[in-house]
Amino acid sequence: MGIREEVYYEGGPHIGDLIISILIGFTIIGLPLTVGAIVRALWLRFRITDRRISVMGGWMGRSRSDIIYSEIVKMAKVPRGLGMWGDMVITLRDGSRLEVRALPKFREIYDYIEEKVIAKNPNYAGAKQ
Repeated sequence: MGIREEVYYEGGPHIGDLIISILIGFTIIGLPLTVGAIVRALWLRFRITDRRISVMGGWMGRSRSDIIYSEIVKMAKVPRGLGMWGDMVITLRDGSRLEVRALPKFREIYDYIEEKVIAKNPNYAGAKQ
């Protein structure tokens, strides 16, 4: 019997990231971006719950990173794809960073995570005064 978690978002990267990267991939310069987008589309998965953020990725999806909200000290978001998806960088207490790339509904997810972080960590750098 484990602790129950309410899942807010579970899924992969935005499909637009793959489509645009494939279109750019018709040039030699854009080929590495296309390969990266294909690998993300195949093996990258996000799971955001009321307790933690899990990112499964790497070759064949074998790598997993779990972080809890009380460890987050700073977050930043960057819109991409005409604002339809975006990237987030989450900085932890120990100074390490987790990059979340091509996240669909990134603004809503950012707000949800920020709400959870403020509840767990009142000294959060992005807390609204």
